[in-house]
Amino acid sequence: MKTGKLIVISGPSGVGKGTVVKELMRRHDKARFSVSATTREIRPGEVDGVNYYFISRERFEQLIAEDALLEHAVYVGNYYGTPEAKVNEQLAAGYDVILEIEVQGALQVKKRRPDAVLIFITAPSFEELARRLRGRGDTAEDKVLARLETARWECQLAKDYDYIVVNDTVDAVTERILTIIAAEDYRADRCEEVIKEAD
Repeated sequence: MKTGKLIVISGPSGVGKGTVVKELMRRHDKARFSVSATTREIRPGEVDGVNYYFISRERFEQLIAEDALLEHAVYVGNYYGTPEAKVNEQLAAGYDVILEIEVQGALQVKKRRPDAVLIFITAPSFEELARRLRGRGDTAEDKVLARLETARWECQLAKDYDYIVVNDTVDAVTERILTIIAAEDYRADRCEEVIKEAD
C-alpha cells in the first residue's frame, strides 16, 4: 500500500481556508483531517477528538518534551499543536492527511517533514481580502486592520510554500488543490518502487 501524503494548508484570516478544506474533504475520499491538540477549554458544541484533542497543560508540555508534535505554538495563552503519532497512523494506512494551520506552524512542519506538501491559499487581491474580513460583520475595524497587517507578513512567507493558489471561488480553488494532490503522486521521489523494478 502506498503511504499517504501530508498536505499542509495555510492562508490569511478571511481567505476562506475552512470552507475550502471542508469542500476538499467532501471531494477527496482518501483524505483525513488532522485534529490538533489544545490546552484551551472545550466550548459548547465542541467534541473532544473531533474539533480538538482537549488536554491539560501538563500533558501538552510532556508531548513537547517527548518531541511528539509536528508543530506547536502558543496563542492567547493556550498551547495548540499537531500530534505526530496520529498523523503517521493515517499516512501509513494510505490516507492523505490535511493540516489546516497557520504559517509559523506550517514552516515548522516543513522543517521536520520535508515530504510535506505546503499549499498557501490567498485572495484574488488585498482589497478583496479586506472586503471579506469586513463582510463578516463581526470584526471591529481595528481588528480587521491588525489581521490585514498579519496577512501582509504571511503573504511574504508564501514563497517558502510549494504551491500558491488563489481562492476566487471555492469550487475553482478546490479543483486546483485536488490537481496538486493528484500530481504529487507522480513525483519521482514518491515512485521508488518503479525505479527499483528497473534495477
